[in-house]
Amino acid sequence: MEAVHFNFAAVLVAAALSFAIGGLWYSPLLFAKAWMKEAGLSEQQTRSAPMGRIFGLAALASLVMAFNLAAFIGPKASLGFGLFAGAAAGLGWVAMSLGVIYLFEQRSLKLWLINSGYQVLAYTLMGGLLGVWK
Repeated sequence: MEAVHFNFAAVLVAAALSFAIGGLWYSPLLFAKAWMKEAGLSEQQTRSAPMGRIFGLAALASLVMAFNLAAFIGPKASLGFGLFAGAAAGLGWVAMSLGVIYLFEQRSLKLWLINSGYQVLAYTLMGGLLGVWK
């Protein structure tokens, strides 16, 4: 088995990109109100949440996601392959995994679309960035 070599700068930027997309996706500009309603969260709950811990762990999770995607894509990928691989991972693995969980938890289709939509977009754009940045 060949050793995996990472472009650490690209992985860090991809993680930051995913984190930034999430910030916009779940902001009042896009899906904040619908997401809170479908997730059963009040504004008070979101305001009183331990945001430092949440953002820190979300940033760490984004970094793990970016490293994993970089390993999956490999160092010889192109923009096209990176976009495809990111979209395939986002839709085929993440969104479908969430779908199975949401079915058993009896969560709404709308919540699945919001959360899965973010994941598919984030993985697609991370994949494109990782595919093009040599």
